[in-house]
Amino acid sequence: MKRPHLVHFTGIESDEYIFVRASMSFSTEAKFQMLEELNQNFKELVPTSPIQSLGLLSSDVFRLKVIGLSETGQEILVRSFESDSFGGFNFKITQPETGERVRRLKIFETNTKQGLELLIGSFIPTKIFTPKKIMITDFDKTLVDTKYSTARELYQSLKNPLNFFPPVESSIELIKRLIVEEFQPFVVSASPHFYENAIRDWLYQNQIFTANIFLKDYRKIFALFDGDLTPKDLKSQGFYKLNHIVNILLMTGVPEDLVLVGDGFESDTLIYLCVAAILVGRHDPWALWNAIKKEESFRLTNKQHFRFLSKFYQLKNMTTSTNRGRLKIYIRCRADQLEKLENRVFKLDFANQLKHLVTYYVG
Repeated sequence: MKRPHLVHFTGIESDEYIFVRASMSFSTEAKFQMLEELNQNFKELVPTSPIQSLGLLSSDVFRLKVIGLSETGQEILVRSFESDSFGGFNFKITQPETGERVRRLKIFETNTKQGLELLIGSFIPTKIFTPKKIMITDFDKTLVDTKYSTARELYQSLKNPLNFFPPVESSIELIKRLIVEEFQPFVVSASPHFYENAIRDWLYQNQIFTANIFLKDYRKIFALFDGDLTPKDLKSQGFYKLNHIVNILLMTGVPEDLVLVGDGFESDTLIYLCVAAILVGRHDPWALWNAIKKEESFRLTNKQHFRFLSKFYQLKNMTTSTNRGRLKIYIRCRADQLEKLENRVFKLDFANQLKHLVTYYVG
């Protein structure tokens, strides 16, 4: 028997809303039985490998009934939401204007079995502290030196836990230091969405605790009519990463301190400087787009053009002369690639104006 379960859930509690981004899929009774058996003997527990989650490539439509609970456990609101064709949810719940606030969400799935409400679980949204200190980090090549360039390397990455690859100790130390400084961590990676369990296992093993992981949904790449991602986005990360970073900031609000951590092997530096251009430099989104649209990392479809500009104007409208906040960019690179990286990125005028925000470190 197939049973719906959440494979991803991110809830963010702000002053006025609770923002939720989630993804749902089916899991069989056999899987739940296997997990129960393993839980009875912790010695048998081993890190998850990505290939164990390949079933998440399937897609279905789900409907959630969301009950908001107060601090004392009282039901204070009920809402229903339908997923997209891939089982994805993206919604916000308005906090009650008076009385108790929603502190916990109890979630039921109501579409799979007509007339039945299947309990999915209870979730506590992440509270964004004041002052807001947000850290967004990449994963591949930033925290773990993964390799996907050949078919053999790709196969190895699928069948093995991520601790098969060497960790980047300098990046891990940086992330832990930022967490000690009370930065709340978010992970945005171009890894496929079915890598989430493996990535979460690796993060917890390295004492990096966060429920906020955003990955690339490969089902959308090969969907004919969705239009969000296309096959060219397998290698071009500009639109995908910018979209997720802006989504995070729209949920959390503009932070007083924002740290972006990435690597110099792809396009992280340019992507992060685009965010800095809006938040710190107050560049016009249209002028910024004209400056980067010919870059290899930003080859967009017509639909992505519209979404890119729409998201950037939303982000600019959130900022004022008094709430720009502070922003710092950390880029992991090899010593022999620094000059080439700077020549590639800082040839653009807006990036050159903001290069003082970038700190390179060797790892």
